[in-house]
Amino acid sequence: MKKIAEDSFDNIRKLFTDYLERHGHRKTPERFTILKEIFATDGHFDIETLYIRMKNHKYRVSRATLYNTIELLLDCGLVTKHQFGTNYAQFEKTNMMIQHDHFIFNETGEVLEFYDPRIEEIKAHVQDLFNVDTTHYSLTFYGNSREQK
Repeated sequence: MKKIAEDSFDNIRKLFTDYLERHGHRKTPERFTILKEIFATDGHFDIETLYIRMKNHKYRVSRATLYNTIELLLDCGLVTKHQFGTNYAQFEKTNMMIQHDHFIFNETGEVLEFYDPRIEEIKAHVQDLFNVDTTHYSLTFYGNSREQK
């Protein structure tokens, strides 16, 4: 498991603790173990992969607890959910991340992340055009490799 900088994880833990308290949810050790495992994970993950990884690390957590905790983390903004054209959801940590977008390979389902500042300009243009504020957005490209087979 990747080491998380203690001070940054303390901030993440505090955000989650504050959220749980504000919404009357219990602060269980399992929820914080799931939070720590997610923030030690690079890239995208699905619930089953997270469940197996936690079992391999000898954590006792049920799938139901994972699903319920993911819902809480989505609601408080620490996790983002993606549906990359598959029948299962993928997630990623979001706190303190730069906005990024995705390219999905049709053949393999591999996910590449990228950032292009021109997309921020397009977002600003759309906001001005429609006189709106954007709370979030999702941009995903799908395609194939140009390499010869």
